[in-house]
Amino acid sequence: MGAAALTELLQLVQHAAWSGNGTDLLDAAATTAPWRHVVILVGAGLLTGAGQLLLGRLSAANSIDITAAIWFHAGRLPALRTLGSAVLSILVVGMGASLGREGAPKQTGAVIANELSETMQLADDQRRLLVACCAGAGMAAAYGVPLGGALFALEVLRGELALRFVLPALLTSLVATGVSWGFLPDATTYQIPSYAGTLSVTAWAVLAGPIIGVFSVGYVRAVAWADHHRPKGPWRLAAPGLALGAVGAASIPFPQLLGNGRDIAQLAFTGQVAPLLLVSLLVLRPIATLICLGSGTPGGLFTPTLAIGALLGGVLGVPLSYVGPSGSSGLFAVLGAAALLAATTQGPLSAIVLMMELTGHARAFIVPLLLIVSIATLVARTIEPRSIYDARLTDAEVFKRQRNRDPQSGTQADPT
Repeated sequence: MGAAALTELLQLVQHAAWSGNGTDLLDAAATTAPWRHVVILVGAGLLTGAGQLLLGRLSAANSIDITAAIWFHAGRLPALRTLGSAVLSILVVGMGASLGREGAPKQTGAVIANELSETMQLADDQRRLLVACCAGAGMAAAYGVPLGGALFALEVLRGELALRFVLPALLTSLVATGVSWGFLPDATTYQIPSYAGTLSVTAWAVLAGPIIGVFSVGYVRAVAWADHHRPKGPWRLAAPGLALGAVGAASIPFPQLLGNGRDIAQLAFTGQVAPLLLVSLLVLRPIATLICLGSGTPGGLFTPTLAIGALLGGVLGVPLSYVGPSGSSGLFAVLGAAALLAATTQGPLSAIVLMMELTGHARAFIVPLLLIVSIATLVARTIEPRSIYDARLTDAEVFKRQRNRDPQSGTQADPT
């Protein structure tokens, strides 16, 4: 119900800010007067600054990221501040901030789990598991991906695919998704044709996997840098307005920069983006997301990362699209999105299942999908231990998390 309410709020905000039907931000923004791009985004920045000031007074507790809460605070979160941040992120994403909406339902699920754990006086390990499961369930309900949400909870948030964790994760995601279907349409997020995984596409996946893996390392490190350099003091009020105003100005010629990136990903998945625009957006879209993140604007990274992966896959697939009848460039975008998701979250299984559920295609191109996800994740994990969800962690915290996930890693030298 929380995911449904947040989705409805997002659509209401998008409709109020950009007109249109409330679900297609790209078309609405493309027909909006240029000056409104800047005014709406500056308004989102001012709302962010005021909201952060108010959230700082809602609770004496510091804001805690879900990943840090699960690993280092037994899942404990400041309820009012976390829920306030979730609502604020929905408002600014609806107004066009280049961040994702999945952070809000994840935060809502985590808070519900934390409060229930407190009421039932659960042990710390049980609370930690329940918070991860319910955060994944929030994501599952928002996107209609019950299996992907459960795997995301275990592989990415909890960091362990133990058998004793599987049933709680599945049950929470299934119940949350089933309830959300009473309010949200039971339909795939992305509609794509029936692509076939040919031998040439499979060969392309082997070549593109390492490139996407290396790209993901740079992206994760850029996210970490932006997060660690968020403005402090009085700048917390001014920086979001300036940053989002710049994104608004850039969105006048490139409306694809607005919002979480779902619309441009859909176009890329169906091969409707020209090569030159693919290249331009591959440069501009990550910059817009990092500017929003670095300014202190709240929001998620799941769909923005998926969109960037779609653009990257589309760009890497351009040569093959020209030289042979290997299939539409949309397939390369789908594979690129899955690979970048897997490499940046370091969750290959959840990324594969999420892409299957988000597109409704389970087997047609499974061989190149498995190959590109595996290779990209292996390359990324070899170079960089962090995921985009570990960006706020210090080196010592990352080392501690690695040691907890893999006891053998404790034999390595502590970076501190």
